[in-house]
Amino acid sequence: MQQTETATLGAGCFWCVEAIFQQMKGVIQVRSGYSGGAVVNPTYKEVCAGTTGHAEVVQVVFDPSVVSFAEILEVFFATHDPTTLNRQGADAGTQYRSAIFFHSEAQQRTAVLAVKAANESGDWRDPVVTEITAFTAFYPAEDYHQDYYLSNGAQPYCRIVIAPKIEKFTKQFQAKLKAEGQ
Repeated sequence: MQQTETATLGAGCFWCVEAIFQQMKGVIQVRSGYSGGAVVNPTYKEVCAGTTGHAEVVQVVFDPSVVSFAEILEVFFATHDPTTLNRQGADAGTQYRSAIFFHSEAQQRTAVLAVKAANESGDWRDPVVTEITAFTAFYPAEDYHQDYYLSNGAQPYCRIVIAPKIEKFTKQFQAKLKAEGQ
């Protein structure tokens, strides 16, 4: 039986993050949803109102024998701006915060080291503000949010916002890309 691990990450709009991790070698499943808030089973409308405390997140199920949590975080930090508090590009609000919801003490230690490495990398002019919080719950987003880029790649938001992030990921992490058909 294949061993899996789960990462829950917030990096702005979940459509962008989902599209990137769906292409990563060792990733088995990516689901868009909500974590980090106080409301049970929040809706997209409630989360966007900023009153639930939830972040838009992706839950990434991966095979740790193929890709490590540290590698997942390397891609996470390279594909969003972890220095902007409650904002990614034009998307603003606590629901767009940079966040790592750790599932174990090992993930917590790895996340702390990854934030330290990101701060020391010289890639960012400002300090990393990524929240590191214990995972408590994940609520899947509505069905129309799942596989959004794969289903709506021709939409203007996908072409203008998501496609450049995917292009950056594929150039920077060619060795981490799934083979065709995976």
